[in-house]
Amino acid sequence: MAELQALVDIVRRLRGPDGCPWDKSQDLSTMRPYLLEETYEVLEAMDGEGTESISAELGDLLFVVLLVAQIAQDAGVGSLDEAISSIVNKMIVRHPHVFGDGPDSDAPGSIHAWENRKAKPGRSRLAGVPASLPGLLRTHRQSEKAAAIGLDWSNHDGVLAKIQEEMNELLEALSDGDTAAISHEYGDLLMATANLGRHIDVPPEAALRCANDRFRTRFGRLEDLAAQQGLQLGPDTDPAALDALWETVKIDLRNEGLK
Repeated sequence: MAELQALVDIVRRLRGPDGCPWDKSQDLSTMRPYLLEETYEVLEAMDGEGTESISAELGDLLFVVLLVAQIAQDAGVGSLDEAISSIVNKMIVRHPHVFGDGPDSDAPGSIHAWENRKAKPGRSRLAGVPASLPGLLRTHRQSEKAAAIGLDWSNHDGVLAKIQEEMNELLEALSDGDTAAISHEYGDLLMATANLGRHIDVPPEAALRCANDRFRTRFGRLEDLAAQQGLQLGPDTDPAALDALWETVKIDLRNEGLK
């Protein structure tokens, strides 16, 4: 489309001899934080409402992606054309039920079918999950790949039982005071909890992000309410007073239609 080509041309000019000094100075290493930032801004827009915000953030992300592609081309390690050709071929191969002669499984559009088509002989199915992913997202993706070979619970009841099992093991480690065991069991508990998300159709990273937003809203209200009452917040604040403020905030937000 013409708009995309116009953006490609802009990126190429920004990196050209008479381009922008900042864009010309970037390399694949320096672009990492900008790629992450724009990705998270798109995720934040996806949590909100209104197409303008999503479109604007997608535009910012697309610009960074195209800039990275141009930097790769300038360095002789890739190009936009190669990237497009690669993904076109990959999508055709991985969607035989769309571009081939017929479905390759009873549920060709399922995550299991997708992961099985991605599998390569001699390569671990988990190799494609970056270790740098946020912990909850890494757990979610690794467990999806494991589930594709049947290493999974049949339903959420099994996951809930596993969570209880891991909780009991953590309590035992806490009772023993074994620092290494406590860390080990706590990690297992977090993984089991993250796995629950797949079985109840709630992405764990998104759920935790929303929970963080709720906590931030409630905490801000608590601070405001404490100031109104002349209560100084600090490590010596009466726990009972804090609990009373917290419950008041929750009730107020609920009455306003918020949770």
